Amino acid sequence: MPHHPHLHGPTEPMGPAGGPDHPLPRLPELLEAMVAVGAEPDPNGAMHRVAEAAASLTSARYAAVGILGEDGDTLADLVTYGVSPEDRHRIGRLPGSRSRILGALLHGTEAVRSADVTRDPRACGPLPPGHPPIRSFLGVPIRADGERFGTLFLADKRDGGEFHAGDLHLVRVLATKAAIALGNTRMHATARQRRRWVDGAASVTTALLAGPANGPTAEDPLTVVAERGRELAEAATAAVLLPHSTGGMEVAALSTVLPDPARDEAYQGVIPSESPVVHQIRAGLAVHSDDFAADPRSVSPLSRHYGPAMLLPLRSGGRVMGALALCRASGGPRFTPAERTLAAQFAAQGALALVITGTRHDRARLAVYEDRDRIARDLHDLVIQRLFATGMLLAGARRGTAVPAVREGVDKALDELDATVQEIRTAIIALQQGPTGTPAGLRARVLEETGAASAQLGTRPSVRFVGPVDARVGEASGDALVEELRSALAGLIERRGTPGRDRTGATDDAGTVDAGTTDARTADVVAVDVVVDAVAVLENGQAGVRLTVTEDGDEVVVREEPL
Repeated sequence: MPHHPHLHGPTEPMGPAGGPDHPLPRLPELLEAMVAVGAEPDPNGAMHRVAEAAASLTSARYAAVGILGEDGDTLADLVTYGVSPEDRHRIGRLPGSRSRILGALLHGTEAVRSADVTRDPRACGPLPPGHPPIRSFLGVPIRADGERFGTLFLADKRDGGEFHAGDLHLVRVLATKAAIALGNTRMHATARQRRRWVDGAASVTTALLAGPANGPTAEDPLTVVAERGRELAEAATAAVLLPHSTGGMEVAALSTVLPDPARDEAYQGVIPSESPVVHQIRAGLAVHSDDFAADPRSVSPLSRHYGPAMLLPLRSGGRVMGALALCRASGGPRFTPAERTLAAQFAAQGALALVITGTRHDRARLAVYEDRDRIARDLHDLVIQRLFATGMLLAGARRGTAVPAVREGVDKALDELDATVQEIRTAIIALQQGPTGTPAGLRARVLEETGAASAQLGTRPSVRFVGPVDARVGEASGDALVEELRSALAGLIERRGTPGRDRTGATDDAGTVDAGTTDARTADVVAVDVVVDAVAVLENGQAGVRLTVTEDGDEVVVREEPL
């Protein structure tokens, strides 16, 4: 007759008190084993004592404690008794939690007792190669307060019989003691892990706040977050992702143990905007994956090298500023719920790093603006005033002489001073534009276009503004004029054969400014003049703005826009 497994509840009857299957005669040995387990400081040693005591109490040839990982699903460790090191080596890796009868025990809620496990219908297939032969089997869940920690296994009674009800009751007591020990171990491990993450977050905050004091050698805040995050998560790679101009996300900082080619690949790739990962991050939701390489949501250059991964949004003030990616190598342990929670808290420090990075950038820009303002004030208040004073002295000297050659020389010097004043005024306007970005006003935009074209033209165009250009010309009209100017300058550059040199005229009357430079090193200089007249009267009598571009006095372009 085939033997079938039986599920035994806590109320299964036992034999007579003096019978061999009753636990009462073995209570002193059970109590002694429980004291020994409780006194063992090492968690692994405690589980060895549990396995040894269970085998002794039930006369089992083999015993094992299967310990579940913190995810409650995978078998993290298997502590054995009665199995030689040679047998363990031949058996190889841990048995899968969903294979054979072990899966039913690891995920079930009741004990399993079988007289002949080789004929048990749930024992699919033969035992693993190298496994010692077994027949009778007893398995009891290790649980406390509704939490599963693993299973206590017993196999092959020495007398060749099967495990009886008394054995089951004794093993249940040991399993409860093992659950308490494992629960305490896990609680202490969680507390240590939490302390590590808290200390790590504090060290990041300290490093970020102290960064500027370290001068040019200070680490980039995003790199600090990536490196510390990788260490705390025991990951192969950590990356800080920031929004890309295409709407996707790109790697801004990376800490990895991978070789340089993989590092370069990570920096070069961009997670596209249509990726579900990007959509989740933008919505402020974390992304978790047990196998990043096989996850259909992932199209990142980071993904193909990794297994377990999590991408955590970096949020500040309700705004998602980026993401922190923590990735373990393929085949690595999955992130536990506790690790996910702690990593999400750490990501708040990543958001702080982004805020600090932005603040430092703004501070640097402000310092540049302040420096440019100071230079502009010095040029206006000191240099131009001195030039005007020099011009007045020269004008007085001119009136005091009747020698034509001297008067002619003074006139040329005055012209040069006027040109120099206009060049300085142009420089002041350029300084007031700011170090980066598109100039807001039409005046600044025209100066930028002509300045950019001067190298290819071989001469710096003379620019003259008539009237309050920025105050009178609207954005649409300004855009049209700048586009026309850009097209005209491009045409001149294309037509120019041999570049000439610089020539500038300068006037400043009735609100006009003529900016340029002078260089008379060549005799055949071709002059380009640009005039923007904001007080022009159009042919229909309407007030408007007129752009005129001339080359050696010949009109190249005239564009008018009504105001």
